[in-house]
Amino acid sequence: MQSFILCRDDYTCVKRGNDLRRRVAADEPVYGASVATYSPAAVEAFGAVGLDFVWLDFEHGGPSPYDSTVFEDLTRAAEVADVELFVRLPSGEPSLVRKVLDAGVKTILIPRVETATEVREAVAAAKLAIDGEPADRGIGVGRTSTWGHDFSGYAATEDAETFVGVMIENEIAVENIDEILDVSGLGFAFLGSADLSVSVGRPMEKDHPDVAALVDRAETAISESDVALAGIHNDPEAVREAVDAGYRIVRMGGDLSAARTVLSDRLAVVDD
Repeated sequence: MQSFILCRDDYTCVKRGNDLRRRVAADEPVYGASVATYSPAAVEAFGAVGLDFVWLDFEHGGPSPYDSTVFEDLTRAAEVADVELFVRLPSGEPSLVRKVLDAGVKTILIPRVETATEVREAVAAAKLAIDGEPADRGIGVGRTSTWGHDFSGYAATEDAETFVGVMIENEIAVENIDEILDVSGLGFAFLGSADLSVSVGRPMEKDHPDVAALVDRAETAISESDVALAGIHNDPEAVREAVDAGYRIVRMGGDLSAARTVLSDRLAVVDD
């Protein structure tokens, strides 16, 4: 991956590019895995493996994303390993969106959206301008500006590199999918098939016709739009099939699940 990192004369450096966004824009698939431990060491290790992004879920776990210091070691680890952080926020609340981006995160995922109005508000909070008009993000003195040390090209760079996505995970969101995808500045839509199954009263019955119909409708709409299609596929063959079907962002596995699988397999051999 090609990164660009701004370094000042005082040796203060911060990554300004977003390789994940660029590769997706070039119609290339990107692959990542979750870090349920929220460990900078795990982030660095996943980058060394060659993954494109590390998924951090602040909706269902982890420390408070309102504490921007939470991201300091995580973003540094990602920069060292040349991997992107993929941060799932607990909501699209504007002040939270701005705070996380100012901490140095470039790619954010807004969960549980249902309408284009919600998405438009979250995207506006992530951008200083949209389509040439002022949006709802301001100039901050966080990591992105090297704590206020450098604002050269700040607005243009931040808007170009910030990558905003939404979770499509309930029936209402699928009903409104076309309007959601039309929101200017939206970069990707992540299909949450598990939560889609819950939303129609079929928890984890992903093959049920009602669930499959929602997934098919959403996949088709996203694939036919300018918004990248994203989702979770763990089996390697399923990952390949997803990419062939148009998925450009794929999460496959995670740190604790991988450790459990590897170690349980080893233990089974030893105990045999």
